[in-house]
Amino acid sequence: QVQLVESGGGLVQPGGSLRLSCVASGSILSIYAMYWYRQAPGKQRQLVAAIRNYDNPNYTPSVKGRFTITRDNANNAVYLQMNDLRPEDTAVYYCNADGTLVSGRQFGSWGQGTRVTVSS
Repeated sequence: QVQLVESGGGLVQPGGSLRLSCVASGSILSIYAMYWYRQAPGKQRQLVAAIRNYDNPNYTPSVKGRFTITRDNANNAVYLQMNDLRPEDTAVYYCNADGTLVSGRQFGSWGQGTRVTVSS
């Protein structure tokens, strides 16, 4: 079983910055990829950024150049640095990870989400 815990959300003015963190714990052997999704009120959950082993990070077009996803493999953590935030970035942000358990089974897990509100 794998648990993902996000942190770092909050209220920020347009143009401001936030850094989201997510740490995975449990019987993890390895993590293949980690992702950040977001879900705005009344909208579907959207992939924001992904970082996979042996591949460059990728981003949804609306956040390219403003958001940066990074990983700390040693600590099973992923971060999302968000700069130049806009009101349309307001959403609950979720962490997701794909990997392998110590038992050999594959897993895909979600965190509980952290709310980001961009407003003046």
